[in-house]
This record gives sequence, C-alpha cells and structure tokens, in this order.
Amino acid sequence: MNFRERKERLNYLLEMVEKGQCISLIQVAEKFNCCSKTVERMIIKLRKDGYNIKYCRKLEKYKLVDKKI
Repeated sequence: MNFRERKERLNYLLEMVEKGQCISLIQVAEKFNCCSKTVERMIIKLRKDGYNIKYCRKLEKYKLVDKKI
C-alpha cells in the first residue's frame, strides 16, 4: 500500500468513527481487506495525529470524543 492509499484509508476510517459506523476492528478489517491488527494500528495513528478516539463499551463502537486538538 502506498502513501496515498494509506491516507485515504485513514480518512475513511476517521469518517466512519465520526458517523458512528465503526463498530469493531473486525468489521473495518473486512471492509479494508486487511487484518484487525492493521486497523488497530490505524486507530493508534489517528490518535497520535490528535484525534481523541475511544471505544465505548456501552454503545459497543468507536467514537470521536472531541475534535482534533
């Protein structure tokens, strides 16, 4: 995967989180045709970029707590 594809996937993952469509790592992995560990690394990258992404056990999905710092 090249830089452009990686950036597009990160943006799409962020959009899924913002819209409440990111239910599980496995679901996203199937959509991106990769492993759940890769999705986990993508979420870590978004967190390092300043996005406060948390997993809500009550709602059972990832959510964006607040906008980028």
